[in-house]
Amino acid sequence: MKNARFLNAVLIFPRASMAALAGVLASLLAGLPAATLSYAAQSPPTSVSPVVGAAQVVDGDTFDVAGQRIRLEGIDAPEATQACLDASARSWPCGRRATAELRRLTAGQPVTCHSRGQDKYQRLLAMCFVNGLNINEAMVRRGYAWAFVKYSTEFADLEAEARRASAGVWQGTAQAPWDYRRNEWTVAEAAAPTGCAIKGNISDNGQIYHVPWSAWYDRVRIDEAQGERWFCTEDAAIAAGWRAAISY
Repeated sequence: MKNARFLNAVLIFPRASMAALAGVLASLLAGLPAATLSYAAQSPPTSVSPVVGAAQVVDGDTFDVAGQRIRLEGIDAPEATQACLDASARSWPCGRRATAELRRLTAGQPVTCHSRGQDKYQRLLAMCFVNGLNINEAMVRRGYAWAFVKYSTEFADLEAEARRASAGVWQGTAQAPWDYRRNEWTVAEAAAPTGCAIKGNISDNGQIYHVPWSAWYDRVRIDEAQGERWFCTEDAAIAAGWRAAISY
């Protein structure tokens, strides 16, 4: 009888300990701030194998590899049309410089991108490397991209280092890309005849839509008689068969 009671105690103790440990872990995980999680974490990876190939740079945080549009996860570079101020308050094209820096980092070398998921535009959100260099980190460290803290704080410390070093956009005054996009949208929305700011253009390259911060936005004229359209959201443009301009 004593042996039976002893055996029961031995069997019961690990179960209780495991339950307690699970409770502690659950509490700790519940306390983590949502901002520490990647915005791609809720979307399962589209492939197990990395995407490898030459990069065709679109802008400071986007390129095409092996036919796949890649969005560098956790960072946000200035838009192609965006300007910043240097230490002497002189304007310089920080958006074009960011694009040039990403092109320089990837030129002539295969890029390897590891999926973190997909966004709603079917772009692969990824951490990418060239010759062992983490491209996402390099763009932030060199001051050509912000840590995209709305979705991830992964590169917040690197951004702080770049700020202290006055690197890239931090040499003077710079507007965060998300603020720049919001302001451009507000201006374009007010000027659009329908109140919808996205231009759905038809050209030799097919049906292309332009958001207010894209490089060709101001040059595009919409001719509704030719089937061109205005869209209120990118989702609506994509659903109608339009694709984003390459400068986006």
